[in-house]
Amino acid sequence: MLKHDIAIPILPSRSVHDTLKFFKRLGFDGKIWGEPYSYAILTRDTVELHFFTHPGLRPTESHAMCYIRVLDVEDIYRAFVRAELPRKGIPRMDVLENKPWGMREFAVVDPDGNLLRIGQKL
Repeated sequence: MLKHDIAIPILPSRSVHDTLKFFKRLGFDGKIWGEPYSYAILTRDTVELHFFTHPGLRPTESHAMCYIRVLDVEDIYRAFVRAELPRKGIPRMDVLENKPWGMREFAVVDPDGNLLRIGQKL
């Protein structure tokens, strides 16, 4: 039962099977539905991301993104660092830093070009 309202992004993926494999490196679990694998729901603690198959997606042209506000960005950043993502290109992970808009955050771009900003209020 929900304890509060939530919003769940639905992001494009060239292959939800490959998306699940990538996000497992970041500590997500998930399930895939459809033949051949057309929809995935991935979770990590209370964070939930949905992905739909979009075979014509061009990662360098993707404008899909979401913001994940968390209680402890340091902990999540340390966990994601273990995936050893590059700092440039697609996929990639940016460094954790304080932003002028009052957030401490970092960003991950998945292999499909989806941008996920993860942060907490300063």
